Amino acid sequence: MADISAKVVKELREKTGAGMMDCKKALKETDGDMTKAIEWLRQKGITSADKKAGRAASEGLVGSYIHTGGRVGVLVEVNCETDFVARREEFQTLVRNVAMQIAACPNVEYVAVDNIPSDIVEKEKSIEMKRDDLGGKPDNIKEKIVQGRIDKRLKELALMDQPYIRDQNITVEELVKQTIALLGENIKVRRFSRFILGEGVDAEEETAE
Repeated sequence: MADISAKVVKELREKTGAGMMDCKKALKETDGDMTKAIEWLRQKGITSADKKAGRAASEGLVGSYIHTGGRVGVLVEVNCETDFVARREEFQTLVRNVAMQIAACPNVEYVAVDNIPSDIVEKEKSIEMKRDDLGGKPDNIKEKIVQGRIDKRLKELALMDQPYIRDQNITVEELVKQTIALLGENIKVRRFSRFILGEGVDAEEETAE
């Protein structure tokens, strides 16, 4: 059988919300048949994540990760629906992996693009609109270029849009969805904090002087 194209994998991914690797596997298992691939994913429970997204998730764990050398630390809250799932090894592994991901992504400041305040979005737009390389371009073209750059920048700030450090073929959002499918409950990364040794100390000392 011919290799499965990235375009077909993306189409299946958009239709099901399943991870890229799951979509590739489904298409290979069904000889590239889109309908059968969707059925295959449903049988495995992989497409169920989106259906659970609206369910309340108030249990979970606060996880931590201290990077080697003790210079970077992370606290993250990940929620699920029941205490039973919160005690599952698979859920605890997810929390640890998300904490490690945050430690590895110093530019990430928000859980998702939707969490980024509007004033930050407007600030990014203002910066991009003043870029020298936009000079002389028609307004409609300029607007498209700026929007594309803003979208890219906002994704750089959002945890859920980051390529997963242990598998660059999926995002953190897809990693969470895979765990939702596995455990059968809605799971949400609610919030996180990153601590960097010495961060802000110089500024505070100068203010004190």
